[in-house]
Parts: sequence; structure tokens; C-alpha cells
Amino acid sequence: MNYAKNILETIGNTPLVKLNKITSEIEATVLAKLETFNPGNSAKDRMAVKMIEDAEVDGRLQPGGTIIEGTSGNTGMGLALGAIIKGYKLICVITDKQSKEKMDILRAVGAKVVVCPTDVEPTDPRSYYSVSKRLSTEIPNSWYVNQYDNPSNAQAHYEQTGPEIWEQTQGKITHFLVGVGTGGTISGIAKYLKEKNPNIKIWGIDTYGSVFKKYHETGIFDENEIYSYITEGIGEDILPKNVDFSLIDGFTKVTDKDAAVYTRKLALEEGIFVGNSSGAAVKGVLQLKHHFKPEDVVVVLFHDSGSRYVGKIFNDDWMRERGFLEDDVTKAIDLIKDHVDKPLVFVRTEELVSHAIERMRKYKISQIPVIDITGFVGSLDETDLFQSYIENKDVADKPIREVMGKPYPIVKENTPIDEVSKLITKDNQAVLVELENGKHHIITKYDIIGSIK
Repeated sequence: MNYAKNILETIGNTPLVKLNKITSEIEATVLAKLETFNPGNSAKDRMAVKMIEDAEVDGRLQPGGTIIEGTSGNTGMGLALGAIIKGYKLICVITDKQSKEKMDILRAVGAKVVVCPTDVEPTDPRSYYSVSKRLSTEIPNSWYVNQYDNPSNAQAHYEQTGPEIWEQTQGKITHFLVGVGTGGTISGIAKYLKEKNPNIKIWGIDTYGSVFKKYHETGIFDENEIYSYITEGIGEDILPKNVDFSLIDGFTKVTDKDAAVYTRKLALEEGIFVGNSSGAAVKGVLQLKHHFKPEDVVVVLFHDSGSRYVGKIFNDDWMRERGFLEDDVTKAIDLIKDHVDKPLVFVRTEELVSHAIERMRKYKISQIPVIDITGFVGSLDETDLFQSYIENKDVADKPIREVMGKPYPIVKENTPIDEVSKLITKDNQAVLVELENGKHHIITKYDIIGSIK
């Protein structure tokens, strides 16, 4: 009989699959290493088990102990599998930008999940780096994994993933690309491949808001490059010890939007249902296409499964809110189609200013049209209201007709966006759209900005 003694024995030997449609503009052969075929659905299974086993050998992890780690979710899943089979407890410290699916999956396999804010300095006591370290000092018989600086991370890929890629390509690989986070995957694989053939080019995929690319090119750790980004699993605001920059030939940065869009393209065009960093990786391949010759063999590693991102990347509403969907926005009606069924919020001339302020707060709006029995006769803007209040503290008790501005221009629903944009000026903050059914909606400058691709 042919079977694995436990789930950990199924880790590794993931397939290499040729990409076709999404890379049609590249003459080289582009192959994807699909790490989602690991039992925990990511490349992190390999290093998670390796780190546990090495810690067992040197005594850092004792029987019945608690494993503690800061993770974007995938390492936590790998550690959870190891903890279940080997009898350890697990605490995963995760940032609040990670998908709900990742958190739910970790809890499903027995991990305790601690959520920390994303937008804090690494040294901040609230950061997931700091919380992980603190918990490991407070909890008896615990071991802090520290995947960023743990050499077993890169060693796992040196021993497993690198040899697999070399054997699967029969040594014909010329380029290897992968998203860089902790650095273990790229450094371990790069070390093995360059030992086999020093001419193999290694490219890291970075994201905007991360320090890797500039540091590799200049040696400067530029804190001005650090800002919040959406792409999960790649990029850092620190320099992990596992990132061996001497093994990396170059980096290319991919935007949050491109990473998300190409993650969906992989599913729709190749039938490959993978995660956010994989979209970034394949976009990185396309950005570097001028480096590849027709006879080259390019391998790109796809880290994890699309199941981790169903509520985000594969959710139209989430994508649309961030301007990531490639919707064709050309007319006034296109700007309001997501909320066309909602009634227009307005105030009447004889209502008090306090009523308008209350309505603005309730609906979180900055502009509001004013009507009387004849139709639209004025407008209110939060900036103007604020200025009126500065001049007269009793303005809240005045009727709206005494402080209102000019009525907003009214356009038809098929009016081109360019014409709508011209109507929004410093003195006129919104435009009303008249629908075919006679109802009206409001368009503000923020709607226009949100339509820009």
C-alpha cells in the first residue's frame, strides 16, 4: 500500500505548470511552481516544519510547548499542521490587513489568533513583531519562531524547493522569480540554483511601500519608502536576515492594483486559483519580459491558494471600493451605478442648519442639495457651513435658505464624464444627475477621482 504516515509527509513535490495565455507576449517558456498543492496550501509548509524540527533537535522547543509566531497567515498554517501532529500549542500573531479567511483557517486548525494593527512601526509595542516577542517571554515553555531571522526558513527551500525546480526543469532553468517577504524562499532556492549554475538570474518581486528594491540597488534603508500597502505576503518595512541580497540579481515592484488584477487573471485565463502574491509575481514576470530570450526557461513560484482571498481579491465589491476593477466608466450614470438604488439625501429651505449638519453626519456626506416646492434651489457644503459657524455661533438655528449656496448643475445620465468634470470647480463641489425615471443622484469630485484608472 502507498500512503503517507501523516499529513506532514505530503509536503513538497509540487507540480510545475506551463503558463500560456497570460504570458502570451513572452517568447520564453514560463513555468509556475504551484505551492498551493502543499497540504496547508502554501510554500510555508516546507519551512514551518523544518523550523519546528530544527528547534526540537537543539532543544529550543520542548515537549508540550507553545509555538509563537508573527505571521501573515500561511506560515501559521504550516506551523499548525506541525503542532497538531507533534503535540504542541500554537499562538499566531497576525496583522489586521490579513484576510478574514486566513484568520478563520488558523482558528479552524486549533491556533489561537492575536490580531495587531498594521500601520505601526516595527518597534512599536503593538506591532506583530513586538507582540510575538513579548508573548514568548511571558508564556512558560514557549518558543518564538521568528521566521524572518530563522535560518531554517531558507534552509528548507535550499534542501527541498531548489532541488525540485532543478530536477523538474532538467537543469534548463535560466530565470527564477518570486515575491519576497521573509526572504527564506528566494534565498534558499537562489543558493541552490546558483550552486548548480551561477548564470541563473534571480529576481525578487517587491511592492510599493516596501524597502527591498531600493536597498538592493543603493544599500540605503529609506524610511520614506515605507507606507501602508494592500498586497499580502510580500514586501517588508524591515530587513530580515533571511533575505540574502547577494544572491538576488534584481527586484521589480508591482502595484497593489496590478497584483490584485493579475491574481484574478490567473484564475480566469489559466485556471490557476492562487493568492495575492502570485498575481504580483506573474505581473513581475511581464514587467521583466525584455530580460528573457526565446530559448529561456523562466520559473515563477506561486506561494499560496486563492481560497485565502475569497472575501477580498475575488470579491467584486472589495475590488471596486479600491478602484481595482477594470470597469468602463465613461458616462455620468457609470459613476453612480453602485448606489443608484439609494435615495438622494437633501434638505428643505425652511429646515434649520442643524438639520443639515445632522444629515451630513448620519450619511457621512460633505455636500447636500437644497429643495423647495419648485425643485432644486440651493446647496450646502461642509466647508461653507464651518465658515458660517466661525462667523456666527448661532447659525445652527437659522433656516437653511439664509446660508445656502447656488444650486448644483444638473446633467443627464448619459453625459460624458469629461463634461461632468468641467462642472466641478472650486466654487461648485458637486453635480446632480437626472435619471430617466425622473429621480436625481449626486456626483462629487471624489466620485470623479475614484473613476481615474
